Amino acid sequence: MIVLNIIRDCLDALLHPSARYDALTRARHRAFMAPRLLGSLAVFAAFPVYLAMRGAPTALEVAAFAWLIAPILLSWFLSRTGRYEGAHVLSSLALAGFVMTVAMTTGGIESFAAIWLVVVPLEAALSASRRVVAFASALAMACTALLIVFGHFGMLPASEASAAVRGTLMAFGVASATLYAVGLAFGAESLARISVSLLYLEEDRYRLLARNMSDVISRHRRNGAVQFISPAAEAMLGTQVTRLLGHGLFDRVHVADRPAYLTALSDAARGGEARSVEFRLRRDTPRGERGQNSQVDFIWVEMRCRPLEQASETAASGEAEVVAVMRDVTDRKIQEQALELARTAAEQADASKTRFLATMSHELRTPLNAIIGFSEMIVQEDVLMIDAARRKEYAQLINDSGQHLLGVVNGILDMSKMESGNFEISPEPFAPRAAMLNCCNLLALKARESGIDLVTRAPEDLPVMTGDPRAFKQIMLNLVANAIKFTERGGTVTVSASVEGSRLLLRVRDNGVGIAADDLKRIGDPFFQAGKTYQRRHEGTGLGLSIVKSLVGMHAGEMSVQSKVDEGTTVTVALPLAFTPPAELPQSNIATLTPALRPGPQDQAHQVKKSA
Repeated sequence: MIVLNIIRDCLDALLHPSARYDALTRARHRAFMAPRLLGSLAVFAAFPVYLAMRGAPTALEVAAFAWLIAPILLSWFLSRTGRYEGAHVLSSLALAGFVMTVAMTTGGIESFAAIWLVVVPLEAALSASRRVVAFASALAMACTALLIVFGHFGMLPASEASAAVRGTLMAFGVASATLYAVGLAFGAESLARISVSLLYLEEDRYRLLARNMSDVISRHRRNGAVQFISPAAEAMLGTQVTRLLGHGLFDRVHVADRPAYLTALSDAARGGEARSVEFRLRRDTPRGERGQNSQVDFIWVEMRCRPLEQASETAASGEAEVVAVMRDVTDRKIQEQALELARTAAEQADASKTRFLATMSHELRTPLNAIIGFSEMIVQEDVLMIDAARRKEYAQLINDSGQHLLGVVNGILDMSKMESGNFEISPEPFAPRAAMLNCCNLLALKARESGIDLVTRAPEDLPVMTGDPRAFKQIMLNLVANAIKFTERGGTVTVSASVEGSRLLLRVRDNGVGIAADDLKRIGDPFFQAGKTYQRRHEGTGLGLSIVKSLVGMHAGEMSVQSKVDEGTTVTVALPLAFTPPAELPQSNIATLTPALRPGPQDQAHQVKKSA
């Protein structure tokens, strides 16, 4: 074994670099070089012994020894160039030339050496090349034909050997050719065994990869039918591989994604280039995970497909096939959707900031201009000759503008307080009917000045409820004031209350301008106002419904808004009759509740008017 390993290492050192990384090619080059090198070296070592025993050799003997040493040159050629077929062609030429030389000098076609022409194509068969075998066969037949022609026309020297010698030589030729053919057969069988073992090894390797890869490998026809799919599909889709063959996989593709799926396979089969597509696949939920929620579970899959290298019989039939690799990208899709939502939220926040700046600039500039203008007129009352009545009117306007500014600033500060989580509510029993009537009375003057009919429908048997009475008043004031603001002169605002189970329902309905469907879903966001900021006809910061929504949420209630443009709006608030605050409100929940209990600008303004 040690000697064999040494010989193998020496042969591997002589191999061409192109044959060192493929086991079958390496075995073929080694099988070609080993017998030729060993045989030539043995003949080269025996030549001096032959000379000592025989004496001066004849020309034929010199040619024979030269031919026996020539395979060293063939091995050198293969080692330097790596051209395996070319080396076999040269070997066939060398063998045929030597046989022709011996046969022409020893009787032509009847020579003992002529039988060796049969060995020429047999030796070429080890090349596993049809071209080399065809060349060697043609060469052997051509040499045979030449020997026959030369013998027929008497162009060959007559043999002087006796019949016994010729018989002995013929037996030697047949025996030697048979032994060489047996050696070739053993060499061919060894190469075949190596090829089969390498094939099994390669199949085991690919089978190991197919079974242990998380990606799914599949083979498709052009119409999408699956011919093979790796076992990884069972873990991905929760079903057996046999159920995915044929059109089983196609049936699991989401209906909306089937055109893209088939297009990618068809383009890959027809265009000869790799294609990539993402689609949804239905996944079977294990029985242990099936509950009341039996909705269909889909996963996102990325499939990269490319045309399959066609075998000769498949290529002849013209049936294009595609090999595909599928990977579960559901997590990536979820992240992309989350990023998209975050981007949309950021864009909305940026738009809200822009609206906030535009709204605040308008809300602050108008009263400030009034304060500055009227105060300057009072300072210059001697020059302008302003009487006491006019001065009192200017002072009242300055006071109203200041109260308006104070309400705007208070709303912003209260929102900041709520977002920071520093707001606390104090629930206590109170009569909701009295609180509702009080709020409507505060805003009755404003309704009359605006030419709006304010209708209150509060049953006398409304039960006492538990909650923060300040928050309840703030809810009513903001809802009613908002309805009055957006109702045209001659309109009606209706405020009603009723009990539904364990909840108190408050409804504020108006027949004003209404809200568009696109803006309706954003009602309640801080600083959001329906319509365009620069085209609005009504003043305000956009905090009214946001305050209501937050206060309702803090009382574990619900708020809904129904509206149509030019038909009116109905805001419904449902509050529990017996509210118990939680022991500790999570910070994330507090941040979503953004109103204030401090009286808003409308409340303060009407309190001033009432006191006046």
